Formats: sequence, structure tokens, C-alpha cells
Amino acid sequence: MSLILNIETSTSVCSVALSEGEEVVFEKASFEGPSHAALLGVYMEEALEAAKSKGMKLDAVAVSSGPGSYTGLRIGVSVAKGLCFGYGIPLIGIHTLDILASAAIRKNKEEADCLYCAMLDARRMEVYSSIYDSHLNTIRATTADIVDADSYASFLENGKVCFFGDGAAKCETVITSPNACFIDGIYPLAVNMASLSQKAYDDGRFENVAYFEPFYLKEFQATIAKNKVLNEALGKNK
Repeated sequence: MSLILNIETSTSVCSVALSEGEEVVFEKASFEGPSHAALLGVYMEEALEAAKSKGMKLDAVAVSSGPGSYTGLRIGVSVAKGLCFGYGIPLIGIHTLDILASAAIRKNKEEADCLYCAMLDARRMEVYSSIYDSHLNTIRATTADIVDADSYASFLENGKVCFFGDGAAKCETVITSPNACFIDGIYPLAVNMASLSQKAYDDGRFENVAYFEPFYLKEFQATIAKNKVLNEALGKNK
């Protein structure tokens, strides 16, 4: 089993976890706002001390790769790169929405026949989202959405969809389909990276330490209902 330091700084939550295989042997997290610059170095040192006290050698560093806060991601990736350069170990990038979805699927494991929509808050009614099945297979890749009542209609028409993440709460009054459910308390945390980073390590999916950059999304796509488009067209032809 590999010893991996996991770093998650994509939102206002700052977290670090040390995992051996899929078992978390050290974790630290702060939910008190964006204080990554002050806390991440402290948490990292504590994690490395924990590894040293157990006589364990670090094999890799995994970092949340985005989307998310520009500043938060830059801080996390910079620290991760520094550790990889210093220790001569590989860097693993884990998609932020994969981290969210993995946590939601474990929390909602009794629901085997539904889709999972991970949402990160952007601004106003804008979110970064991705849709998965219950086995964490990607059904729809990450996009930047302006959410309205019809944004996920094609998925909700075919069955239950669970929405979660810090972008989901503001959508609850907009997405009113009976097939929509909302899971509270799902955050992108380093402790939820353990199984993902171990699998990436086993598969040899490493990043180029020198050139790796976080994944940013900036363009938002508004979903326009078909009847609205039709009404607008009819209005213009009068």
C-alpha cells in the first residue's frame, strides 16, 4: 500500500489527509472560511510529522485539480508541487467533482439506481457540475451551467437525480422535479480522496510536476426551454 498526502483547497474548506491505501491515518480540516495560505502549511507539517512518527515514507502527493476557487486551487497545487519536487515523488491530480461524487455515493449507498449531480458554487445561479452513475462513472462531463428549472430536465425525466455540493442548496427552489433529491453535508474533503488517489497511483496516472495546472472553467451555458424559444420565435413573426 502507498502512503499518499491528499490536499483539498478548491472551496472555502481547507483540508489535508494522509492515507495508506484507502485507510486515512491522519486528517485535518477547517470549515471557517478561506484561510488556505495560513493553514495549509501547518496541516501539511502535522501530516508529515505523523508519517515520520510512524516510520512511514511518503510515496506521492494528491491534490484537488479543480474546478473551484482560483486562489484556493493555486495555493493547493503550489504546495503539492513543492512537496513533489522536494521529495522526488509523483504528483496526482484528482478532479474536485469526483471527490464530491465519491463522498455522496458512499453516503447515499442504499440508492443504487439513481444519478448523482455534483455542484460547485460559482456565483448567482451559476455552478460547475458533473453527473455520475452510482459506480462513479461519468455520465456528463463537467460544464459551467446557469441553472434554471430545465437545466437537468433530460436526466430528471428518466429517473432520480441526487444533487449535492455547495452549489446545490441555491438550486433547490429552482429544480422542482419530483425526481430531484438534495443531499446535505457533502464537501470536497481530503479524506474523500483516499480511494481515488490510491487508484490513480496503482494505475500510474501521474501529472507532470513542472507543467501541471489546475482545471478552470469560465464559460457558462444557459439552458433555454424549448417552449420559450418557440414563443420568442412566434413573437418575432407577428
